[in-house]
Amino acid sequence: MPDVPDGPGSVPRVGVVVLTQGDRPVELAEGIASVLAQEDVVTDIVVVGNGWEPSGLPDGVRGIGLSTNVGIPAGRNRGAAAVSGPFVFFLDDDARIPSPRFLADAIGVIENDPRIGLIQPRLEGRGGAEPPERWIPRMRKGDRHDSSVVFSCLEAAVLLPRDVFDRAGGWGDEFFYAHEGIELAWRVWDQGRRAWYDGGLVAEHPVVHPTRHADYYRLNARNRVWLARRNLPYPLVPLYVGSWTAVTLLRWWRKPAALSAWLGGWMEGWRSSPGRRRPMSWRTVRRMARSGRPPVI
Repeated sequence: MPDVPDGPGSVPRVGVVVLTQGDRPVELAEGIASVLAQEDVVTDIVVVGNGWEPSGLPDGVRGIGLSTNVGIPAGRNRGAAAVSGPFVFFLDDDARIPSPRFLADAIGVIENDPRIGLIQPRLEGRGGAEPPERWIPRMRKGDRHDSSVVFSCLEAAVLLPRDVFDRAGGWGDEFFYAHEGIELAWRVWDQGRRAWYDGGLVAEHPVVHPTRHADYYRLNARNRVWLARRNLPYPLVPLYVGSWTAVTLLRWWRKPAALSAWLGGWMEGWRSSPGRRRPMSWRTVRRMARSGRPPVI
């Protein structure tokens, strides 16, 4: 939907997309309630049912039912096309934002530093569970309360200016699951902006292992190859894929079943079409390298 920028002193408007398969009704209701409780913003909320027709939604919350599960990124894109506002916020159906100031504070971070084009908050485990280090999307993890630039994002709770999201081309539909958050962050960087991990903003999410997804290993590998083929200058494609292949062989050589599935996905990544190619500029490569992570690792 086309948006008219908010004027000075106006209350920020946020399009909110909550993706669900309808199998977590309690968590979904809590997540929606946490968005409805937000202060000093106006929200336009849509719940996208991926293979499910949303029902029982609170007043003012719309639903979009998709007849089949089109995948996580494509489902989010369907929701993004249906909401309006100069900002767009994506929330998983098992996540919530405990502070009623979350959206207003996150928008304030972007307004105070327009170089920021994407914000991922600190994720804490629901019910007081200890969050895993992998929820900090940087190589040197450090203290999860520390903020920094990042080159990927966990998609459970992500805020972007709407124009940045649109110029990035949205989420990569083709991925279905895994690594679409890396591509989105890269495409933010390619606009001359930065992806930002904000340790002062908090969202909550259950602590679950990604291997709960049946195709985790295959899609992890296929999409890693696709990520390079879709987004990197040609000379960097083998460097990026090669570095991650080496990391995976070292990590999983004692897990032959997992490694076999991963290598099958690796081959699929080369043999199948990754979709539209939009390579980042060499200027972006240099900016990312100067900021701590060239796109070959």
